[in-house]
Amino acid sequence: MSAFTKWMLFAVLTLGVAGGGYGYWRHGKLYPSTDNAYIEANVVRVAAQISGPIMKVHIQDQAHVRSGEALFEIDRRPFELALAQANARLQLATQGVGSDAAAVRAAEAEVQNQKVQLDKARTNASRVANLQQQGFVSTQAHDDAIAAVNAAQAQIAVAQARLNQARLNLGKTGEQNQRIREAHAAREQAQLDLAHTRVAAACDGQIAELSLQPGSTARAGNALFALICTDKFWVDANFKETQLERIRPGQRVDIRLDMYPNQHFEGRVETISRASGVAFSLLPPQNATGNWVKVTQRVPVRIAVSTLDPAYPLRVGTSASVTVDTTADSKTVATSN
Repeated sequence: MSAFTKWMLFAVLTLGVAGGGYGYWRHGKLYPSTDNAYIEANVVRVAAQISGPIMKVHIQDQAHVRSGEALFEIDRRPFELALAQANARLQLATQGVGSDAAAVRAAEAEVQNQKVQLDKARTNASRVANLQQQGFVSTQAHDDAIAAVNAAQAQIAVAQARLNQARLNLGKTGEQNQRIREAHAAREQAQLDLAHTRVAAACDGQIAELSLQPGSTARAGNALFALICTDKFWVDANFKETQLERIRPGQRVDIRLDMYPNQHFEGRVETISRASGVAFSLLPPQNATGNWVKVTQRVPVRIAVSTLDPAYPLRVGTSASVTVDTTADSKTVATSN
């Protein structure tokens, strides 16, 4: 083999390696990928809203449930009694408000009566004054008439004070009365507590970590088991910050799972975090120290899984590899998103 041929072969190999390297770099630029990705879904920690003994458990561990399906029931009897008491208190409050309203009407009538008595006393006092000037009645009679007017005025003041007190006791009228509103609120709370004795599924999903049995006691707010919602899955992919230049929401993503190596799932970029993963760590690095070393950070990118195949059920926390197609026109991506 001549030297020229050797140099030509070397040049071809060099160009091939360079072309292959450029193609690999270019493909990585247009189709950024990462295997630092994991399947996620909404996980509901099921807890009772009230405390009480559990009477029935309608589910088993790993069972599939529909949204609104009963999961378990708490003893209803204490809450039925509480509702009956609330209804009785509402009736008593209504009766009490009616009695106070009647007292207000009686006080108003008494005020009117005392005003009539005052007018009568004033008329009598005026008549007596005329008779005294003519010498037909004594000064004592005139003084008694004036005293009667003053007494009638005092009685009006007393009646008005009683009316004000009756109105204060009554408060607002009708359904706006404070006692009736309080009684209504207590009844609604009792009805709500009674409804909470039946705990239903918040979404379609699968039960996990169930150890609940009839006879157990549920404590309000304490998680009893988990419900993994299966209506929506996404991938939390942690891309290097140097890979984010072309990634945009709405771009198509090819998803491959380690547990289904030959199956491809389709997805779309949903959101790109405004902070790197280390920004939320418990002990973030102190980059102001003298021994600082620059490390490429990873930024979480949420990818919604578009295609769900019942033959290949997704499982939360399992590993995935994702490849984003950034070649789509930005206008097309915006329209599809």
